Amino acid sequence: MKSEPLSYLGKDGGPWEIFVEQVDRVVPYLGRYAPLAESLKRPKRILIVDVPIHLDDGTVAYFEGYRVHHNTARGPAKGGVRYHPEVTLSEVMALAAWMTIKNAAVGLPYGGGKGGVRVDPKKLSPGELERLTRRYTSEIGILLGPDRDIPAPDVNTGEREMAWMMDTFSMNVGRTVPGVVTGKPIALGGSLGRRDATGRGVFVTARAAAEKIGLPIEGSRVILQGFGNVGNAAARIFHDHGARIIAIQDHTGTIYNEAGIDPYDLLKHVAEFGGVRGYPKAEPLPNPEFWAVPAEFLIPAALEKQITEQNAWRIQAKIVAEGANGPTTPAADDILLEKGVLVVPDVIANAGGVTVSYFEWVQDFNSYFWTEEEINARLERVLRNAFEAVWQVSQEKKIPLRTAAYVVAATRVLEARALRGLYP
Repeated sequence: MKSEPLSYLGKDGGPWEIFVEQVDRVVPYLGRYAPLAESLKRPKRILIVDVPIHLDDGTVAYFEGYRVHHNTARGPAKGGVRYHPEVTLSEVMALAAWMTIKNAAVGLPYGGGKGGVRVDPKKLSPGELERLTRRYTSEIGILLGPDRDIPAPDVNTGEREMAWMMDTFSMNVGRTVPGVVTGKPIALGGSLGRRDATGRGVFVTARAAAEKIGLPIEGSRVILQGFGNVGNAAARIFHDHGARIIAIQDHTGTIYNEAGIDPYDLLKHVAEFGGVRGYPKAEPLPNPEFWAVPAEFLIPAALEKQITEQNAWRIQAKIVAEGANGPTTPAADDILLEKGVLVVPDVIANAGGVTVSYFEWVQDFNSYFWTEEEINARLERVLRNAFEAVWQVSQEKKIPLRTAAYVVAATRVLEARALRGLYP
């Protein structure tokens, strides 16, 4: 008997609907595990919390926070925490579900989790942000623990917020627990290589895909949407390997220079002016025209649902490597497939961050830390192996890489689910 849809999302399921459709597309390839696929459409637990804080002017403000565990059949929940004014339950549910798939596709011993607070962090002072983070951590503390749920940075959070989360949890339990979060500062048990790990993973998987179709990195053209932590790291690593970054779009606008944009120089401009707009060594471009810029690689590294059926037909890139979570809608996927564009899906393309988070977690448990060279080498090995496994399934079953990644991941998750059984 098929279960009823989730009533609390209403008619418009938002990003969660994208994930459910992705699951539906993979069911025909799951064999004996297909009957269990319905469990992927139902998060294990959802916590919605009120996050009141004292503002600097003495008033009290109230914010809405979430923490979702999608599936923990293969291990503790793992996933980031984002601060954004448009965070919704549907979004956090989808992000947690994509973490389930991502961790399984890469072979990490985690389930999927995600968290968020509906807030514009730019409107809060550092002190207010600290109080928000500590209050949110305390509110979701009933779910947290290094063997239960391990948060990490996401949109608008970073090392600073992870330090506050680790300290808050540690104070509440009466001992220092470095492994309760990842993406921490090095001085608090963080891992070398973590900051650039997601962007590096985008490069590693994009290069692996390029090798399959005989496309060299050196001399190739790259366009990026998003120049935050993921986008700028990917841009720097592509640049270092001889690629030419010709267009970049962020929340302030789009810039273009066919001769190439130096991401290191652009970082200085962004640090001073808050975005890419006005960068003197490139010309402005209308935002909708970004998608039509001819290039070998397109890296969407901003938010979900950016490549849609409205703009997918304009894309001229040969490879789309998804640095963001869920940037391509299913309808856009179909268009890109018809156009012959090779899409490296988010669940492997941006898995570098969670992979190095796993390394950090292991290092915290052992109190023994590896060099950055060791971290990067291990990261490349894990991601290349994951890509090869997905590519093989894609070729054998003649299905897109995204569907193949879901076949690999869902099979691993549902096998664990079947072996564990139902309790009671």
